[in-house]
Amino acid sequence: MTEQETRTRSFIHDIIDEDIRSGRFGGRVHTRFPPEPNGYLHIGHAKAICLNSSIAKEYGGKFNLRFDDTNPTKEEQRYIDAIIEDVRWLGADWEDRLFYASDYFQQLYEWAVQLIKDGKAYVDSLSAEEIREYRGTLTEPGRNSPYRDRSVEENLELFEKMRRGEFKEGEAVLRAKIDMSSPNLNMRDPVMYRILHTEHPRTGNKWCIYPMYDWAHGQSDSIEGITHSLCTLEFEDHRPLYDWFLDQLGIYHPRQIEFARLNLTYTVLSKRKLIRLVEEGHVNGWDDPRMPTIAGMRRRGYTPEAIRDFCNMVGVAKSNSIVEFEMLEHAIRQDLNRRAERRMAVLRPLKVVIENYPEGQTEWLEAINNPEDESAGTRTIPFSRELYIEQEDFMEEPVKKFYRLAPGREVRLRYGYFITCTDVVKDENGQIIELRCTYDPETRGGYAPDGRKVKATLHWVSAEHARQAEVRLFDRLFLTENPDDAPEGQDFIANLNPNSLEVVENAYVEPSLAEAKPGDRFQFERLGYFCMDPDSTPEKPVFNRTVALRDTWKKIQQREE
Repeated sequence: MTEQETRTRSFIHDIIDEDIRSGRFGGRVHTRFPPEPNGYLHIGHAKAICLNSSIAKEYGGKFNLRFDDTNPTKEEQRYIDAIIEDVRWLGADWEDRLFYASDYFQQLYEWAVQLIKDGKAYVDSLSAEEIREYRGTLTEPGRNSPYRDRSVEENLELFEKMRRGEFKEGEAVLRAKIDMSSPNLNMRDPVMYRILHTEHPRTGNKWCIYPMYDWAHGQSDSIEGITHSLCTLEFEDHRPLYDWFLDQLGIYHPRQIEFARLNLTYTVLSKRKLIRLVEEGHVNGWDDPRMPTIAGMRRRGYTPEAIRDFCNMVGVAKSNSIVEFEMLEHAIRQDLNRRAERRMAVLRPLKVVIENYPEGQTEWLEAINNPEDESAGTRTIPFSRELYIEQEDFMEEPVKKFYRLAPGREVRLRYGYFITCTDVVKDENGQIIELRCTYDPETRGGYAPDGRKVKATLHWVSAEHARQAEVRLFDRLFLTENPDDAPEGQDFIANLNPNSLEVVENAYVEPSLAEAKPGDRFQFERLGYFCMDPDSTPEKPVFNRTVALRDTWKKIQQREE
């Protein structure tokens, strides 16, 4: 790990330290990440991945990746493949310990039979709606099912019929026999198995009964020898059930510890909501760069190091809170500032003709690749008589505190020369289409021998040598900090930002970017950080804006307003 990635200590470290001192688990530390393969992973999962894998690494322990593939109606192989890619990309190393809950279906079935024989589980014939009704509420105790006192022999026979597929879906379930008056609703005879006549991605049609999460999770941890089962806070009320199953079976007992999940402003992290965004076409798939998925962030240009740094900055707490999206952007900027090579690009080009520069001449100027990293070296960029600058870098009638190019004003071209605007060319509609300028040949490299200063430095590209590119500018996907805070009768979809994507079709980039590959990251000077998209072609590269630079001019404008 880098210095930036050194994890801040948390209450979880204190618990593990005490377990090691007391000899619990023989001094071992073994964690796991157990995703459901029913969608893509998001930034919230990244926090769990980073926490579990880093804890194992810090203590010289082990880390498992285990798929909770217990619901074949929602699981797909493409999700499994995507999750494996995401976890590996984040730097978590499970070595040879890739497991599936389906690996343990036979053992889980045998343990269920054991609980039936011990009088601690029964087959219930109530409907799902009736089970909910009998369960009670937070203020009222539940009621026993009329099928709760079936004999062990009848329960064993019915459970075997469930396994053989002799019941339809919903006709029977297996429930644990605990306490229907418990103040914890999870302990009111929870369902352990339900019937699903659906082919499983890995086990095919071998099974038609599938374990519920609470039944499969703790026992899978036990089978794998997990020491510390790190879960988010919504599983705190499930811990008594986790412990009850393990204690009743008399098997190896891991320790469940809960921590606060990650919540971000301007973001939804509910998998159900993310699926809606994809299926209803509000985004262009799970890896859309506007999505908070790890795949989307990777495509946008985020680095695994930045995400790990962000998760470390957020820390591990015992109570839920909301983290500002700006903190994530700060982590991305910090990381890319160190690693991204600089390039010049013009998004909204305005032609500049330097009238006193020799026609047909090209100079190759030396440019620094990364001022934060001397080892990145330099490159050469072409300079010629006709250039492109940004439209917003010129103002015919400059307002107060606008220091960029204007008629009669001198500015510096990055790595180039001082130029002065002498004339403005407009079309028949009065739109500015070209600037005429002169340059001072004594200012090569951007410095005047007489020591005179200018207040602005502009980026540019040579019109003759630049490559045309498509640039995709991403903004927040939602307009409000809390997307669920929607008008009455509407939901989070109402808060979608209609301007979350702007496509700039005819940008120009410096010719060195012809060598870029999809996934390569750059800082376009004065514009932000960008990543080459897989949609790129040799004829037209495509760049996604990862994150903008701080816009000091916009801040000035806001203060003026």
